[in-house]
Amino acid sequence: MHDKRKTTRGLIAATLLAGLASAAQAHTGHGTSSLFEGLVHPFGLDHLLAMVAVGVWSVSALPAGKAWWGPATFLLALVASAALGTLGLGLPYLEHGVALSVVRFGLMLVLARRPLPAALGLGLGLVAAAASLHGLAHGAETPAGGFAGYAAGFLLTTAALHTGGVLAGLGLRRWLAQRSAWALGGMGTALGAAGIHLFGQLAA
Repeated sequence: MHDKRKTTRGLIAATLLAGLASAAQAHTGHGTSSLFEGLVHPFGLDHLLAMVAVGVWSVSALPAGKAWWGPATFLLALVASAALGTLGLGLPYLEHGVALSVVRFGLMLVLARRPLPAALGLGLGLVAAAASLHGLAHGAETPAGGFAGYAAGFLLTTAALHTGGVLAGLGLRRWLAQRSAWALGGMGTALGAAGIHLFGQLAA
């Protein structure tokens, strides 16, 4: 009975995230040339889920006292790739890659239930790769003349979302104790479902 309740809660969370995904398409209909627009942009669902997930994963999978490695890696890769995006560098099916990065972070959260020290370098590499996709998408839609203000905005909001994820991860560890691994698994499953839904919207 207890396992059935956990499964039910996970399915409900996945359904809610998928519903939210239908209301938040990636990179649509907003300005990209001011600080304020940069501050607002990461609240698109694909970015928001990915950035919060980085914080949760960092607390759950990285060594004690090193949780900042994940957000720092994401931010550095994000701004570097965004700058390249303003220069015209792009990738085919970039939006699809951004959506799949949400699925990737969901899988990383599931695997973080049993963190393996030898896999941490791979994990940070995956964080950097996902950040690069998000950064290229940011840069591609930003006019060169407005990049500085817009970049400052989306970096500030990204850092805040990472912080929120870190706090959520610490809360899971503190308040759920041994059940935190199951919570991570459920969160990762829901995140993956939302990412698949976003990808499906783009592929339709």
